[in-house]
Amino acid sequence: MTFFTSEYESKLDAKGRLVLPSRVKAQLPEGAGHELVIRRGFEQCLILYPMVEFKKVFSRISGLSEFNEEYRKLQRNFFSGTATVEMDGNGRFLIPKNMLTYAGLDKDVILVGMGNKVEVWNPAVYEKHLIKDPSELSKLAEKYLTE
Repeated sequence: MTFFTSEYESKLDAKGRLVLPSRVKAQLPEGAGHELVIRRGFEQCLILYPMVEFKKVFSRISGLSEFNEEYRKLQRNFFSGTATVEMDGNGRFLIPKNMLTYAGLDKDVILVGMGNKVEVWNPAVYEKHLIKDPSELSKLAEKYLTE
């Protein structure tokens, strides 16, 4: 089972390649190979999936009825913002230029483990999405995690 957690600071090289931190690579599923899927996030970030995890999401979205206009919009926008990337022997992969632009990525990036996926953020944009007030976090936890 894939289990990504924590935050990791990383850097893009001049070609737009990202090296996955060793702790992230260690959490990739056994036998997953070097193929990953990257997509535009709902916020201004990128989402990185091991192929096995992306196939679960793909199945849910591609299974929606093509006869429903909202489903088609979701499918079109979701799948058009997706690319398969290949990790090299050093654990690097090239992020497509249009995705670098979308997420505002330049040199420094923050990787955030999100369970079955990893978010890739521009540090300044990520900072804006963090909860600053501990009581707000507590209220969200109470709202969504209590029975």
